Amino acid sequence: MGRTNITRPTEFILLGLSSRPEDQKPLFVMFLPIYLITMIGNLLIILTIRSDTRLQTPMYFFLSVLSFVDICYVTVIIPKMLANFLSKTKTISYGECLTQMYFFIAFGNTDSYLLAAMAIDRYVAICNPLHYITIMNHRRCVLLLVLSFCIPHLHSLLHILLTNQLVFCASNVIHHFFCDDQPVLKLSCSSHFVKEITVMTEGLAIIMTPFSCIIISYLRIFITVLKIPSAAGKYKAFSTCGSHLTVVTLFYGSISYVYFKPQSNYTVKDRIATVVYTILTPMLNPFIYSLRNKDMKQGLMKLMHRVKGQ
Repeated sequence: MGRTNITRPTEFILLGLSSRPEDQKPLFVMFLPIYLITMIGNLLIILTIRSDTRLQTPMYFFLSVLSFVDICYVTVIIPKMLANFLSKTKTISYGECLTQMYFFIAFGNTDSYLLAAMAIDRYVAICNPLHYITIMNHRRCVLLLVLSFCIPHLHSLLHILLTNQLVFCASNVIHHFFCDDQPVLKLSCSSHFVKEITVMTEGLAIIMTPFSCIIISYLRIFITVLKIPSAAGKYKAFSTCGSHLTVVTLFYGSISYVYFKPQSNYTVKDRIATVVYTILTPMLNPFIYSLRNKDMKQGLMKLMHRVKGQ
């Protein structure tokens, strides 16, 4: 088929994780429980934190918001993916594709900023415990929350506006399971110069800001913990950061593998790696935070007993 320029295609075709017909139903059976577990797990985290007065602290406040964002994040991607597993056409309209891309970028970056806010909270709690209540007051928590939502959504809006200016070719097949930025960009015939410059400047700044906050916070935490004389004290300080560090490693590790490489090298392995931070990390977050956290485990037990009592 000739590559006739199309300013705005009416629809795209999502190839998904596999194009083989015999793989579609097994993939549906695998990802449906993952979606349900993610929804239930993150809802339990939110309900537990809301119902237990001992968990009304900045750390758990940000954790509850992170769980809410994770629910939104997977809902942007998985339902459409599940529908395509059972569909022969696997199409997504142009408008729906840009909408999915917008919320994927926005919620993904919101996750990153919330992880940074949680790292700052741990830094203050460990390095400046006497002034923790004063520094991490309600006003500052709300400010961090507003920044965590506003900056990613403005960043995402800019990317969508630039994508909407591109001219697309006759091929409308996206080699991915959702409308990610790089696979969609591959279908464009027009110059990517403006978008590439934006990604290398504004995009890099937006991504590196929360990551830098996390690195600096944990370097300061590490230096402070090393000064604690007792081994028990060191363990107690590090134990409050264990869950957060695990989630940060999963999230940034998979993102780095996928996006910090040339666009032309975007392969099937990258699609699989994308599953880790788009689907598996939101599912694992509730388990990581509840199983490694004594207060969360006690809160969950209280919630279960309250539900049974009713």
